[in-house]
Amino acid sequence: MKKLLSIILTIVLAVGVLVGCGEKTNENKSSIEKIKEEGKVRIGVFSDKPPFGYVDEKGENQGYDVYLAKRIAKDLLGDESKVEFVLVEAANRVEYLQSNKVDIILANFTVTPERKEKVDFANPYMKVSLGVVSPDGAPIKSVEDLKGKKLLVNKGTTAESYFTKNYPDIELVKFEQNTETFAALKDGRGDALAHDNTLLFAWAKENPGYTTFISTLGDEDTIAPAVKKGDAELLEWLNNEIDTLTKEGFFKEDFDKTLAPAYGDTVKPESVIFN
Repeated sequence: MKKLLSIILTIVLAVGVLVGCGEKTNENKSSIEKIKEEGKVRIGVFSDKPPFGYVDEKGENQGYDVYLAKRIAKDLLGDESKVEFVLVEAANRVEYLQSNKVDIILANFTVTPERKEKVDFANPYMKVSLGVVSPDGAPIKSVEDLKGKKLLVNKGTTAESYFTKNYPDIELVKFEQNTETFAALKDGRGDALAHDNTLLFAWAKENPGYTTFISTLGDEDTIAPAVKKGDAELLEWLNNEIDTLTKEGFFKEDFDKTLAPAYGDTVKPESVIFN
């Protein structure tokens, strides 16, 4: 009996060692090795922010960030279809990286000092500023016009941070999703809506009766891919990828295919992209 127990204990210990070695080997793998082993790269994008990231009537992901995501998958894994789109909200982009739910965030992520403390940003691929859109019949043309009014914003966006920090007396009405925020503007639950100007230009063109009267507010910022803090290998790969795509004119191609139809001739490519 003792001999049998000894054999069983030996087997259990051996299995434990093998499992432990397997886990250790997996932990030692780089993020790129893990991505290649999985055969897919998980990229966080928006589902409700056309023309940057949205789901069309066929249930397919479309937009400027989606076009870039497919190219990243092609260059990293040899096939643009090897991207798994993970739908995110503005407020959970950082958490999705920190909890390993995604490998890369491409959800129109503006680079800020606060966010740089939590994630690592690669080289930028877009320029952006804040804007404010309002009805033509009750235009908001300056921040002064917002006093005593309700301003609609999305949680976790630079618009929320900017107004909270610089204009704490302005009443903010906050929503999780873009669709909710714009619906609130249309049904009069707010007097104006603050968001990325690149988004507002497209939305105002699609919605007659509204104009981005404040087209730029604060400093010009940049939008960049983000990876989990400390993922130096994937960050370096992305930096090289963005540099290469910029030099070959990819972002002008992306602009022409996804943004130009939404902007018409109202926005010049050089005001939005790096080329």
